[in-house]
Amino acid sequence: MKSTPAPAAVPAVLGPALTLLLATATGLAVASIYYVQPLLGLLSAQFGVGGAAIGLLPTLTQLGYAAAILLLSPLGDRFDRRRIIAIKASALVVALALAAAAPGFAALCVASVAIGLTATLAQDIVPAVATLAPEAERGKRVGQVMTGLLLGILLSRVASGSLAAVAGWRAVYGVAAVAVAATIPLLWHRLPRFVPATSAGYGSLLASMVGLWVKHAPLRRAAIAQGLLSVAFSAFWSTLALVLAGPDFGQGSAVAGAFGLAGAAGALAAPLAGGLADKRGPQAVIRIAAMLVFVAFAVQALAPASLWLMVGVAIVFDLGVQAALVSHQSVVYSLDPASRSRLNAVLVSSMFVGMASGAALGSALLAAFGWRAVPALGAAAALGALAFIRRN
Repeated sequence: MKSTPAPAAVPAVLGPALTLLLATATGLAVASIYYVQPLLGLLSAQFGVGGAAIGLLPTLTQLGYAAAILLLSPLGDRFDRRRIIAIKASALVVALALAAAAPGFAALCVASVAIGLTATLAQDIVPAVATLAPEAERGKRVGQVMTGLLLGILLSRVASGSLAAVAGWRAVYGVAAVAVAATIPLLWHRLPRFVPATSAGYGSLLASMVGLWVKHAPLRRAAIAQGLLSVAFSAFWSTLALVLAGPDFGQGSAVAGAFGLAGAAGALAAPLAGGLADKRGPQAVIRIAAMLVFVAFAVQALAPASLWLMVGVAIVFDLGVQAALVSHQSVVYSLDPASRSRLNAVLVSSMFVGMASGAALGSALLAAFGWRAVPALGAAAALGALAFIRRN
């Protein structure tokens, strides 16, 4: 399908400096969602609430993020993306500051929702990169910014836990607020003004996402395939600590935390996958990526229990999932430049549904059938993804 010109009013060269800035801002934004996870024990003791209640904090953050993807991200097609990015970044600073100063548990719950809502700043930056990048380099540039997003997820837990141990949990949110605030003037001055791609009203924007789903078969295939790969991804990571603590492995939380470093493989693969998608076509990369996910989980399900095998599996399937995501973004962003924010919202929403489903199914299968049922689910989900990937 032939693309129409990207709607940027002021030409901008998406060089290394601007790409690094956007990758950094994306990483800081998405990291805000995950800072709370290592802090739950400290917060439970601070506010005197039990495990079930303290679990509301990450849940509310994720719900806020999911709601904003559907309800706020489409505004990027209606208003100047530079202004939206600056407003959301400023609001995220306020939300993080409120969390740092929260006088009680209820106030921290409210701040958690606000953090989730405004952390979707990351989902405004990625479509902006797709608009600014030359068509021949779109996959590579999106992949480079996705590296920032993935590193934000990977390093947020380490940074949060380490800083809290030294300076307390409030310092985590305070430092995060300062870091995001430092990017705002840079983003405002370095980004061009984006001409709105549509003058449709808010209700029409939301309704149009259904129309985009119906109109674009590649969007449906990308959303379903990436959603299924997200099922496999989430099933593994949401059950890992329990599996490692079981009789087959007998490992504690420190080993489970160290597994997060395997995510670095996916972060490093993102720009490589994007560049390969530019040269060879995204479909070829997506097929290979989904096959990597299938093989990794199939081997884990059938092979004898081995800690090192699980490390290798984590590296391989994470690489596959992230390579598929960057390549799917290349496909989706090429469908309709005037609708990139809404297209991105559809894709990311499908991923969120897959993540939630994978966590629920993985936990249920682990309890009912043991740890091998989890990689079996991952392999089945990867096969399902392959069924939705268009063959050249």
